Amino acid sequence: MKIVFLTTDNRDHLRTYDETIPRFAAGHKSLQQGFETLSEVELHVVSCTQRPMKSVEKLAGNIWFHSLHVPKIGWLRTLYQGCIRAMRKKISEINPDLVHGHGTERECSISAVLSGYPNVVTVHGNMAEMAKLHNARIGNYYWLTKHLENFTLRRALGVFCNSTYTENLVRTRSRQTWLVPHALRLEFFKPIPATHTRPPVLLNLGVVGARKRQLELLDVAETLYRKGLKFEFRFAGFFYSDTDSYVQAFLKRIKPMEVAGYARFIGVVPDNELVACYDSASAVVHFPTEEAFGNVVVESLGRELKFFGSRLGGIVDIAADMPRAELFTRDDWDGLANAIEKWIREGCPRAHGAAELIRRRYHPHVIAQRHVEIYRDVLNTLS
Repeated sequence: MKIVFLTTDNRDHLRTYDETIPRFAAGHKSLQQGFETLSEVELHVVSCTQRPMKSVEKLAGNIWFHSLHVPKIGWLRTLYQGCIRAMRKKISEINPDLVHGHGTERECSISAVLSGYPNVVTVHGNMAEMAKLHNARIGNYYWLTKHLENFTLRRALGVFCNSTYTENLVRTRSRQTWLVPHALRLEFFKPIPATHTRPPVLLNLGVVGARKRQLELLDVAETLYRKGLKFEFRFAGFFYSDTDSYVQAFLKRIKPMEVAGYARFIGVVPDNELVACYDSASAVVHFPTEEAFGNVVVESLGRELKFFGSRLGGIVDIAADMPRAELFTRDDWDGLANAIEKWIREGCPRAHGAAELIRRRYHPHVIAQRHVEIYRDVLNTLS
């Protein structure tokens, strides 16, 4: 079976044009690790970039990589016409059995449905819902992407949904859907150290912004600190602009807390240090306003950390039956603060047994095999 993946190469987004190895989002990287174990599949990964780059030809024994240069005029300002044409040409050269577009945020999924080959798509972020949350105005990014998403979903043979929440949002706009979560990278399955941090570290990871609500979590940290509890709230992530008012408010608010020693912003954690970052913590707090899936949730439970989170989106699926996972309604800040206080006073127990459940549900090999099963079903219906 020959499959083409259309996905984004984050070297373009990060402007690391001198690197020869592509950078993929965590969900794609982990899925690729699963496909490396499936010798019956020949996988071709295709990405578009706005600058020409030298790239490796193979990512694994059965996985090829193709980087396509598309000038800026061929991106969103022309509804990705340059990307669609470049990908269509490369796909024709590869001549696959099926094309899989990953994500409706950019060019990948719309290029898949216009490839001329049998195709499926994966929804990572729900762009129609994001347009609602951002009150998207006519012509802006979220407004355009919402309409491109609607166009794409109706034309794909089926849609991979990373959570029940996503499936409910796209079901009426799709021919058929499959509930398939993201895989967890293999690095997260290595042995968990037995050491425990004291005082406990409560970790929050994500893009700094109103959707992830780091500023509001500082209120929770301050409440706990005033009660005399010993802990450190550690924030990790990046921000798109230091001129953003939310980012500025967060950075200003956390400074005195860093001096006092109960909160700290550590910035971006490199991929090769991410597991160690989790292992240095005792718990993860993730309290967004919207979440299609929640890689942070899977990663934290995979390292058997206590988890506190919002009861919404894909978080609900992941936390189901997981030991030491506590969820709260979207704005239940008092409930969150009280639960963290109780957990600290009880000695900060870990989520023992969570790692085994995560292995069964989110191991790359398990998720890759499920993809292949669906591909075969789709192709069989066409034959």
